[in-house]
Amino acid sequence: MSGAGAWGRDFGAGVAIAGLLLPEAVAYAGLAGLDTAQGLAAAIAGCFVYGLFGRSRFAIVAPTSSSAVILAAILADPALSVAEKSTLAVIATGLVGLLFLGASLLRLGALASFIARPVLRGFAFALALSIIIRQLPLLTGVAVAGRDPFHILGETLRRAAEWNGSSLAVGVAALAALIVSRRFPRLPGAALVLAAAIVAAMLFDLEAHGVASVGRMDFVLLLPGLPDFAAADLPHVARLCLPLVLILFAESWGTVRSLSLRRGDAVDADQELRALGLANLASALMRGMPVGAGFSAGSASEAAGAQSRFAALFAAILLALLVGFGLEIIARLPEPVLAAVVIAALLHALDPTPFVQLNRVDRDQYLAIIAALGVFLAGILNGMLIAIALSFLLLVHRLSSRHVILLGRLRGGHDFVDIDRHPDAAPVADIVILRPAQPLFFGNADPVLGEVARKARLAVAARGIVVSLEETFDLDSTALDALQEFDAAMRRSGRDVVYARVHDRVRDLLSAAGAVDMAARGAFSVDDAVALLSKRLGLGENSV
Repeated sequence: MSGAGAWGRDFGAGVAIAGLLLPEAVAYAGLAGLDTAQGLAAAIAGCFVYGLFGRSRFAIVAPTSSSAVILAAILADPALSVAEKSTLAVIATGLVGLLFLGASLLRLGALASFIARPVLRGFAFALALSIIIRQLPLLTGVAVAGRDPFHILGETLRRAAEWNGSSLAVGVAALAALIVSRRFPRLPGAALVLAAAIVAAMLFDLEAHGVASVGRMDFVLLLPGLPDFAAADLPHVARLCLPLVLILFAESWGTVRSLSLRRGDAVDADQELRALGLANLASALMRGMPVGAGFSAGSASEAAGAQSRFAALFAAILLALLVGFGLEIIARLPEPVLAAVVIAALLHALDPTPFVQLNRVDRDQYLAIIAALGVFLAGILNGMLIAIALSFLLLVHRLSSRHVILLGRLRGGHDFVDIDRHPDAAPVADIVILRPAQPLFFGNADPVLGEVARKARLAVAARGIVVSLEETFDLDSTALDALQEFDAAMRRSGRDVVYARVHDRVRDLLSAAGAVDMAARGAFSVDDAVALLSKRLGLGENSV
């Protein structure tokens, strides 16, 4: 595509993105309990800075629904005034930016992989459903207090007789239009729905029919600077920022990675951390709220034909022009339309396909369900912490399992496979070959090697043992001690031990620890280990 054509596609995508971000930023600011201007300032700053420093051509960095809800949990104290909430939100945004930059300098991008995908899917499903439930009072025009989604849903349904028909009609019509517009991805559907809603509000005087509107905004917040705050506020906000950073990065990296994989683009987690850090610092300077790469905006950018990060820059500029010269118009935007925009953006997260797939393969479906229940039963913030804890518990459980595989020679060749899974694999005479199915580390070394010893004792006819360490690429001091103790115990019992698939790092550690003999009994393959042990035992090299 020519340069002019690419720029044209980027500008068209920028128009579509700006049309989507305007109502989303307004809605998410309200979701967090903040002034509308903070959401718009964050969207402008996030898009512009990520467009300069990010790597994904599709990612759009702006306020997201999940971060807005977690920020709302941080600011949930009813004693806080709007001004105090605004100040704390700016502090949180700045701290989030600094944490992202620190993580980038320490190259911690790989940690995103430690949050299991089933846990994230369960969390995202519950979060989306929770946010959608919170939009029901805006759709129906009924004021409902409280943040518990069960309470909000029950109270909204109980007061069905008080629903405002005009508000519900406007919201449902906007939602239907947004869903239909997805069939025409080249059109800026959100922008068109937004414009139609404002025109309808003016023509039919919707406020006179009880339909709430966004109202006037004081956009002095766009002036760069930091608010006055007390040092005592920092510890309170800082201790709650880690869940915000984790969900923002998990959501952002998931969006960037999925969109990039679809198009074969190369991205780096540590570079994305740096870009997100700079975007959040810029948002804080603009007195905005935390920002991340949301899936709905990124998907809209891809569908609109974005060719480069200029699409995000165009979106930021267009959004700034819109709020700079169109505040009076934006003030007429009906709140049910904002609720419809949020609901439409989150409908994709209610797709049950990932849960069905987990159940089909019978892996981790209960983790996804527990993560989802955690959000509903313990709240968004605690639900996120539960999701993170579940991911690490899953990792520890998998690594600490004592699964040891008995290997046999496959059809008289050089390959050794699991005897239980391959009936044509045969054991080697006088030798038992065992392979731990997980890497050895301080949390599992003793029980795993204990299981190896137990299985070796069951092979009473075996005079020697081959232990394959192919899963263990390194050893900590605890695992190193446990391996040496295992070797000594086997030698005392009269069994010779040879190690197969020994990585160079493990061999070096054994030598440094004084276990030179163990290092010498290490082979690069199972076949070589069997040959070495057969020679030590005085057996034929290939005896079976």
